Amino acid sequence: MSLLPILTWPDTGLRAASMPVRAPSAVARLAGDMFETMYAAPGRGLAAPQVGVRSRLFVMDATWKDGEKTPMVCINPVVEPLDGPEEAGEEACLSMPGVSVMVTRPTRIRLRYTDLDDKTHEVVLTGAAARIAQHETDHLDGVMHFQHLPLAERGALLSEYEALR
Repeated sequence: MSLLPILTWPDTGLRAASMPVRAPSAVARLAGDMFETMYAAPGRGLAAPQVGVRSRLFVMDATWKDGEKTPMVCINPVVEPLDGPEEAGEEACLSMPGVSVMVTRPTRIRLRYTDLDDKTHEVVLTGAAARIAQHETDHLDGVMHFQHLPLAERGALLSEYEALR
């Protein structure tokens, strides 16, 4: 296992849509390296494009900072919002260090994905896990969290981010 460099905004690799993974077992080493990188960062999720790989893959662990580890490898994920409220919540991103954004997202989703053993899963996620899965799936589509903001707020945020760099 090894730590991978994390791309930071405005790297063009963060703006492109990712390609489907055809052989889940072929990304096992990448997934392991991504977990090592995510935990060291320290983050709760990391998408392949954030480490320069344009594959539809992310890793996440919504609970490790609060106790027990619950790692998930999500290959070719599909997020479906479910009935229920949307809620604004603070989101940080390893690809935009030092900047948090309030993003409104569904609080309850269905996540369909394949694991490293090529098994298909369908789970209902709520709370932090739902937010993380949506955030990471956005990365697979070339979307950053700040792109959910109105244009004027986006400009101010990007100015703040540039001042930090």
